Amino acid sequence: MKMRIIAILSILCFWMLQLSGCGIPATASDLTAGRTARPVEEKPLDETFYTGQMDFSLKLFQQVAEESAENVLISPLSVALALAMTANGADGTTAEEMQAVLGGYSMEELNAYLHTWMKNLPSESQAKLELANSIWYRDAAELNVKEAFLQTNVDHYDASIYQDAFDQETVKKINQWVKTNTDGMIPHILNEIDPDTMMILINALAFDAKWNKPYEKSDVNEEIFTALDGTEQTAQMMRSIEFIYLEEENAVGFLRNYKGGNYSFGALLPNEGITLSEFIDSLTVEGWKSLLQNAQEEVISAYLPKFSNEYSMELNDALKAMGMPSAFNGANFSKISDCALFIDRVIHKTFIEVDEQGTKAAAVTGIMLNKGASGMPEKEVRLDRPFVYFILDNNTNLPIFMGTVTSI
Repeated sequence: MKMRIIAILSILCFWMLQLSGCGIPATASDLTAGRTARPVEEKPLDETFYTGQMDFSLKLFQQVAEESAENVLISPLSVALALAMTANGADGTTAEEMQAVLGGYSMEELNAYLHTWMKNLPSESQAKLELANSIWYRDAAELNVKEAFLQTNVDHYDASIYQDAFDQETVKKINQWVKTNTDGMIPHILNEIDPDTMMILINALAFDAKWNKPYEKSDVNEEIFTALDGTEQTAQMMRSIEFIYLEEENAVGFLRNYKGGNYSFGALLPNEGITLSEFIDSLTVEGWKSLLQNAQEEVISAYLPKFSNEYSMELNDALKAMGMPSAFNGANFSKISDCALFIDRVIHKTFIEVDEQGTKAAAVTGIMLNKGASGMPEKEVRLDRPFVYFILDNNTNLPIFMGTVTSI
């Protein structure tokens, strides 16, 4: 049974600006070649950034997990990039709220931090992480997308820019772009483009990494996984000996490295008597820091079920609860266009596959803007009941993906 996943881990983000009465699109053109990214200052990823991004990641994960009894997976990186690009078009209270949710930085600081993180995320043949951004907009004079907004996204997020007819041929082009930039893990994102849609901005994130030590056939056996609702399910359980033990007040777990040592897979199993939701609610920035800083070198028998999942959900309520309600009601996105815009929907879609060889994952975050008012092992961790997992950027200890397994 495939596990359903929510993403909090993008590797895509698209915006739809729906504006009525904005003219007839003309001939499509690729505007990327005629636009050059200006040099921008990189900002060292200091404790301020780590704390802000980790706070955002945990709060988003808690909000999403609270709303679903199914398997959850988010990409905090994908959602952060989507919101940051959106926030570059916001002003007034809308901008203040979005910046607060994203860590409390100014837009200049946020753009510099995220630009630095994106540029310094390691990627190699055996542990690949790739990001791509593009902006597609209709050739409609009344839309009048502001140059500063487009250039900022080019400068800091390396966005490609396309002007197209927004017909079924455009749908094919966008879906092909998505498929290419997620290594085929997410083959399409659109079935059609609404006649009122004026802009689609896409962030694609693809992760493909091999285990530092792959599992052998003899390491995989059928075992029982007890789902969140108490039912027993048959799982292909992969056993390994691991050496990085995680322990905190409410859970135990382990880290397992991917090749190259830049990324790792982590899992946390709530202690007996602690429910999954209670454990997730207990997560804090300081607790996360302590958990990873105090990781112990121990010999562990680790049991990890094979799983493959995909899911999507709307993040509207989660983001409102985190502190940015005005973006959905009474918004000010005047730095994008003089048309009055508000966020209609935020969609997060993810995919993950964990097996003997490694992990593949992808994410898409879509923000639709509408016209309107606005040895012998000494320890054992057996993941045979609901647990939390994450894919970690080892250089910053920040999660690229965070998820739960509640059923197989």
